[in-house]
This record gives sequence, C-alpha cells and structure tokens, in this order.
Amino acid sequence: MFIIQYILHPRSVGAVKASSGHLAKRMIEDVDFAKAECIVELGAGTGVFTEQIVEAKKKETLFLIFEINDAFYKKLRRKYKNIPNVHVIHNSAEYVGRYLKKYNVKKADAIISGLPFASLPAELSDRILNACRRCLKAEGSFITFQYTRLKVALLRRFFSRISMKKENRNVPPAYVIRCRV
Repeated sequence: MFIIQYILHPRSVGAVKASSGHLAKRMIEDVDFAKAECIVELGAGTGVFTEQIVEAKKKETLFLIFEINDAFYKKLRRKYKNIPNVHVIHNSAEYVGRYLKKYNVKKADAIISGLPFASLPAELSDRILNACRRCLKAEGSFITFQYTRLKVALLRRFFSRISMKKENRNVPPAYVIRCRV
C-alpha cells in the first residue's frame, strides 16, 4: 500500500516504505504520557507511530491524528474509529489550531510529525510549522524525523531549542528531531 501511495503522491507521502517500529519508539520516547492531555500526530501514514501512541497514552488523553492521503485516512479511520478520545482528521496539518479549538483544547503537549518536509512546498512547510509552534504548550515538544539534517535550519526558524538523535535501525536511517519553543 505504501509504495503505491508514494508513486501516486510522492510530494505528500515522501517515502517508499513505512517507518520501522524502532523509529516509532524513538519518536515517542520523550513524550510524558502520564501528564499529556493532548497529543497530535501529523502525517500518520499507515499508522506505525499511531499504534505506539495509542498503546502509551492514557484513556482520557485526546489524540488527534491528521492524514491528508485518502487511502491512509480510510485505513486509519477504520482502525481507530471506536477508540474514545482518538480522532482521525482528513485535513491538512496547517489547520491543527482549528481542530484543537473544535475539541476545546488550548494547547498540545506533543506534536509528532511524520510529514516529509524535504518534499513539501516551502510555503506549506512554513504554515504547518507556524501553526504547530502556536499550538504547543510552553514545555511541549514538536517531534519529527528526517532522513537528512538539511531541514534543521528550517526548524530553527520556528523553534529555539532543538535536539537530535539518529535511529540507524530504520531503512533508511533517520534523524529524530525534538523541537521546543
């Protein structure tokens, strides 16, 4: 499924293969699930990170999952539609603030991003990152991964504190980048 969606939508899918379970664990290892009231996932794809988040979050934690690709959205919707406080949203990540407001949440504790910033148009990347910065709690984290460090400069325009870890057990290896306001 993943490779077909990449062929059909290379700018928005951004990879030919889903992320590994190792990368998923690395992406969420710094999230404080015991305290989190709201977690957002952007570009969930086939749900590798989603699965880890659903397992780790408290039942009362609101979890908003954004996926713009029709096929991935339908798959995620079928899988998670009956889980309380989990909402799969078929819309662009740039509208994260609109959905926080819809669900009566002021700010997110963590935003986990699987978005391919290397292939997204620059203006769209800017709108998404600006929205994410505005929607994070003061000590919240925006966590993304990239296959190169080329987009770190872009992230620094929106976030003042950035740390990076490499996950070599993913194909290809990926950098997990944790950003804070």
